Amino acid sequence: MTIDDAAPPIWVGHSRGSSAYTRLLAALFCAGVATFAQLYSPQAVLPLISADLHIGAADAALTISASTVGLAIGVIPWSTLADRIGRVRAISISVVGATVVGLLVPFTPTYEMLLVGRLIEGLALGGVPAVAIAYLTEEIDPAHAARAAGTFVAGTTIGGLLGRLLSSPVAQIAGWRIGVFAVALVCGTAALSFVKLAPRPRGFVPTRRSSANPEGSLAHRLMTNLRSPRQLVLFAQGFLLMGGFVALYNFLGFRLSGGPFFLPPSVVSLVFLAYLAGTWTSSLAGAQATRFGRKPVLIVSISIMIAGVAITLSSNVIVVLAGLVVATAGFFGAHSIAAGWTGRSASVGKAQASSLYNLFYYGGSSVVGWLGGVAYDGCGWAAVAGIIAGLAVLAAVAAAVLLPRN
Repeated sequence: MTIDDAAPPIWVGHSRGSSAYTRLLAALFCAGVATFAQLYSPQAVLPLISADLHIGAADAALTISASTVGLAIGVIPWSTLADRIGRVRAISISVVGATVVGLLVPFTPTYEMLLVGRLIEGLALGGVPAVAIAYLTEEIDPAHAARAAGTFVAGTTIGGLLGRLLSSPVAQIAGWRIGVFAVALVCGTAALSFVKLAPRPRGFVPTRRSSANPEGSLAHRLMTNLRSPRQLVLFAQGFLLMGGFVALYNFLGFRLSGGPFFLPPSVVSLVFLAYLAGTWTSSLAGAQATRFGRKPVLIVSISIMIAGVAITLSSNVIVVLAGLVVATAGFFGAHSIAAGWTGRSASVGKAQASSLYNLFYYGGSSVVGWLGGVAYDGCGWAAVAGIIAGLAVLAAVAAAVLLPRN
């Protein structure tokens, strides 16, 4: 056989340290900023929204839940579209379209229109979490996939932190609507940066017809993942842990604004600096999973989250903030493991596996994020903390009993 007759080399993914690897992670970092900054920017100004619109904590939190419901609904259609038009193109349309909506939503005149606008914004944003992990796992050398997934999740924490830190101080000066609008402007820059940086995909070829997909129909790909006990446990991790985590950040601000702390909004917004702990543990968890296995790192991370939530029951503000840092570190460590594991363990339909994880993940955010407000309005912070800890214990038990080591 001549050299010309030799089969082309099998694509194994970009290796760590290559320029394409660096560009891909930088691009997904920007996509994470564009997505999560605007998704959660109202969270830092929920007390201001509550006061301005004359609504309670649970109703104010619906501005977050509306967007996460939209995102949860959108992830599966976005994964299907990504199979047809390609991963990079789908993410590009998602972040640019969502940013355009995000620039308009803050100026809706009524509470009901605000919720509808946030729902549409969430639908548009769904393309990033639906496709990003699949894109990453298809383009990165498998030996570095866990670490790369952790790095991507770390980038999403920066986006979430940026949105919250920017919206609150601007809102104190110009109102919550301008605060949320300012975040959307930053997201526009991040969205365009993704479009510029993302390398050409090589690990996946889009198919125009569903019948041409070598992995079978969309229904087959979805059901294969939904029939897998491992995948179901990982999906449950997303629902239980994310639900508790959003409730933690939604309503701790209300607690710190009231007695016995009475902190001003500009100070309360600084609690979101605790997200930096998640930035660190997301990358760390990926590295430790490579060394010790995913399951032990997942369970340890959940245990850390539970301990942090318990610490927030203190009446000392410094101790409360320390508990928030600990809980945040634990959550993002667990999330980076579960999200990356979902994509790697899918036998078919990696994009659909990631979409289903995000469906459960943001479903938990929407349901528990609102339920925590009902608990807070009725029984105070102790009830919210109890719900968060209980859900995390359930997630840890399911992981310990039903997941393999790696």
